[in-house]
Amino acid sequence: MLKEKIKNLIEGDVDDSNESIAKHSRDASLFEIKPELVVYPKNADDVVQLVQFVASEKKKNPNLSITPRAAGTCMSGGSLNNSISLDCMRYLNVCGKIKEVTPYEITPHFWNAKPIMVSGEAEIEPGIFYRDFEPKTLEKNLLLPCFTASKTINALGGMIGNNSGGELSLKYGKTEDYLKNLDVVFADGSRETISEISRADAETRATQKDFVGTIYKKVLKLIDSNKVLIESKRPHVGKNSAGYNLWNVIRTNNKGEETVDLSQLIVGSQGTLGITVGGTMRLVQNVEDEDHSALLVVFLSDISELGKIVNETLVVNPESVEAYDDKTIMLAVKFWRGFIKRQGIWGAIKLGFSFLPEFRMMLYGMPKLVLLVECAGPHKSEVLSRLELLKKRLGKFNHVQTRLIEHHSDGEKYWTIRRDSFALLREHVNGKRTAPFIDDIIVPPEVLPQFLPQIQKILDDHNMIYSIAGHAANGNFHIIPLIDIDTSKSEKVILEVSKQVYKLVIKYGGSITAEHNDGIIRTPYLTDMFGKEMTDLFAEIKNIFDPQNIFNPGKKVGLTKADIGKYLIRE
Repeated sequence: MLKEKIKNLIEGDVDDSNESIAKHSRDASLFEIKPELVVYPKNADDVVQLVQFVASEKKKNPNLSITPRAAGTCMSGGSLNNSISLDCMRYLNVCGKIKEVTPYEITPHFWNAKPIMVSGEAEIEPGIFYRDFEPKTLEKNLLLPCFTASKTINALGGMIGNNSGGELSLKYGKTEDYLKNLDVVFADGSRETISEISRADAETRATQKDFVGTIYKKVLKLIDSNKVLIESKRPHVGKNSAGYNLWNVIRTNNKGEETVDLSQLIVGSQGTLGITVGGTMRLVQNVEDEDHSALLVVFLSDISELGKIVNETLVVNPESVEAYDDKTIMLAVKFWRGFIKRQGIWGAIKLGFSFLPEFRMMLYGMPKLVLLVECAGPHKSEVLSRLELLKKRLGKFNHVQTRLIEHHSDGEKYWTIRRDSFALLREHVNGKRTAPFIDDIIVPPEVLPQFLPQIQKILDDHNMIYSIAGHAANGNFHIIPLIDIDTSKSEKVILEVSKQVYKLVIKYGGSITAEHNDGIIRTPYLTDMFGKEMTDLFAEIKNIFDPQNIFNPGKKVGLTKADIGKYLIRE
């Protein structure tokens, strides 16, 4: 009945086959929720029609809701729903006009950010894979620099929904910084392009007697009435995807004028406030085209001084400082067939031969952690000088070896392992599951010497097998344990370890999620991080945008810790 009603409204496809339902019951998280239907919208008008239908039917069918889904790589369960899964990948996957623009400066939203020069813009739809998008931007020597480490498998809609960041976020920030505008379908089925506008224009918009006008009116009132609370709860870390970005909505520009940007609430909202059907992304000049870059690979046979070593890397102002551990290295060796599948046989062979110098080094012991410190600049001699300085500074640490790589092609092998490791782990592990539940913690880098040993102790006390990778200079680490999910004690372990880890993160002034977002796994912990007053504001925001709760219910607000066990995969 529901299927036929929707089929008569839209041009796209409606599917309730076992195959499609099974695919959309899972993402890259620990959870499984079966949708009733999968809808593949042909265009933005289909989304409008679907939202209007659901809004009109909600009172008769309280369970009716819509969860937008892109590539299905969410690690928090953010793309799962028991009603309608809205798959954007089949048709809403067009990369529109990409153009160079007169360079202009933006100031990213993250803590202690430095201005960034924008050199281009691109029109996008949410279902385009980043791996398909990037080559088109590179044709014009442009880049969307907030790409994720898993950029070979994720889509732009997911990057917007989660407010993603990646290996260049140390310098370039996150997805929130590259939104020129977003084309959004709101909860009444109205469609509007939102972007940063003047405070005066926002107040004028707030006087208009339509749904979006009411949103402007209520959001401005909420923020104005709670300025002190909102600012006091701003996470003072390099990136944050927890909660709604209330602190980013009203800003003062370089002319001293107040601006209002509702897109800062949509980004990172995991489809809970509206459905993004398109937008315009800002681009920077391709780093490799603009600058000379070089890489210092740091091999640590002991990680007890990792925090101090990371702090040393910040002295040379790197583009990025990425990390992966010995388990990730062994993963690449064990699943070399996966690299053949992803890169082709000659690419995999080339990758293997390129590691011969490292294999000789590893005769003295497998490194516990590898740091990739990349520097870039207009002059090659200056870039190399900075990395030589870092190499010298790291010489005072025991158990550290370094290798300076001057050419990008020689360093690509390290990035390949860093970017593909989680995908390979997902595809090949048997018996135990990758368990992303503490996968995205971030603390100020200066506290790493105290923080990391305590995190390791928590995991070791629970006898956990885990791998570590991440954006070390941000203090952002992805910890992926392996657990047997089909046991009676798995839920207890997940809840107990999460409680201990997040308590420590909060103690050191961090965020429980830097870029992977809240979803099912972290929504119940938002009150622990922000307090009840702030999470009550999150609930108000949800109600302002989505009074009938038709958009991706149970994410950001309305979920308890007991619900985590309710949706865990049982195999």
